[in-house]
Amino acid sequence: MTPHWRRLCATLLTVLLVGTGCTSGDRAAEPTGITVVLFGDAEEIAGYRDLVAGFSTANPDLPVTLSPVASQDELMARLTTSFAGGRPPDVFLLNYRRYGQFAAQGAIEPAQSYLDTSEAIRESDFSPQALDAFRFDGLELTCLPQNLSSLVVYYNADLFAAAGVPTPTAGWSWDDFLAAAKALTGDGRYGLGVEPTIPRLAPFVWSNGGELVDDEQRPTTLTLRADPAARAAVDWFVDLQLRHGVVPPDAQEQSESSEARFLRGTLGMYLNSRVAVPTLRTVSGFTWDVAPLPVAPGGVPASILHSDAYCMSAGLADHRPAWRFIEYAMGTAGQRALAESGRTVPSRLDVADSAAFLDPSKPPRSSQVFLDAAPHLRATPRTGTWSRVEKEANSLLTEVFYGRVDREQGLRQLEERVRPLFALTVGR
Repeated sequence: MTPHWRRLCATLLTVLLVGTGCTSGDRAAEPTGITVVLFGDAEEIAGYRDLVAGFSTANPDLPVTLSPVASQDELMARLTTSFAGGRPPDVFLLNYRRYGQFAAQGAIEPAQSYLDTSEAIRESDFSPQALDAFRFDGLELTCLPQNLSSLVVYYNADLFAAAGVPTPTAGWSWDDFLAAAKALTGDGRYGLGVEPTIPRLAPFVWSNGGELVDDEQRPTTLTLRADPAARAAVDWFVDLQLRHGVVPPDAQEQSESSEARFLRGTLGMYLNSRVAVPTLRTVSGFTWDVAPLPVAPGGVPASILHSDAYCMSAGLADHRPAWRFIEYAMGTAGQRALAESGRTVPSRLDVADSAAFLDPSKPPRSSQVFLDAAPHLRATPRTGTWSRVEKEANSLLTEVFYGRVDREQGLRQLEERVRPLFALTVGR
């Protein structure tokens, strides 16, 4: 390779979204350090710092810069900007509902070939459900998922006891759920905290026998209004706020989030994935635990997959350092570090079934609930525009949930606004 071509190749690598295949010489460059970008609050990030510390001890020759942001929205903005500027991170953690736009643009280095040749980890080590969510083309892995979480009910056991309400158990019904929420509401407390979003609504739609979209493989529209079973679930969900008043009203939710209210002991139940655990472990004034979602009348148990994966940016001069970090993070030591922090339901099967995750001395005592939900998990569509569909739908669903717009009108607008986004989908 001539000096002129080396300079040209190096320049291209800094400005192109997807690499040209050039290297700095006839063989790949030696590892020089990597940057890892991910999201989370302070308690979550503490677990990742432990992970990085463990990796650094085992790999002193490969410095890692951990660069966290506070939320998934901030992460998306940062990734979009960094890819556009030609300076993406080596590794980034992304939810399966959001990685599609980057995969469709060829911005992610597919992980399948690296996993196939790895001597440290194997595909059979991990949950097939988590892996399948990151097969953008339906066949090969794009990213490697660290967790297999589900939406569950976090509940304040002390408030249940004080109200004389039985604590929730597997198979409890929508009626049981609503009755508990009503009994826990009053005297400055509310029975339930829930975000009016597609990921929170979806399990209720599925439990009732409805569908979110017309075709899971090639969706062209949301069916929340047209599908009778889905519409019944939407009405039941919205009525929690507008009819029954068991959810904090708009103004109160804006002044104090459901998580903050739960931490303060003034919220009976709170819907979230495993991501809430590190923060909730700071609670000292009451006992809390987790339970599965309630089941629709005549319906089936259902929950929504929550999974984040380590992805490698395409176009790096050398992917070996990034893959070394992912191998460690997905190995037993890396998965155990995050499991012990409370952050994840490990995708690695042996760690998920170990004391690192199931230890009943660390709340929640009923962590088995997350594993028991696995057969009932469903995923949202994996398309290039799904994150945009979800963002637009969440905005309008919030308007309906808090009564800012008429229910029928709002659902019709929701359907109309997202339909063009489905048309923009770039294959699977």
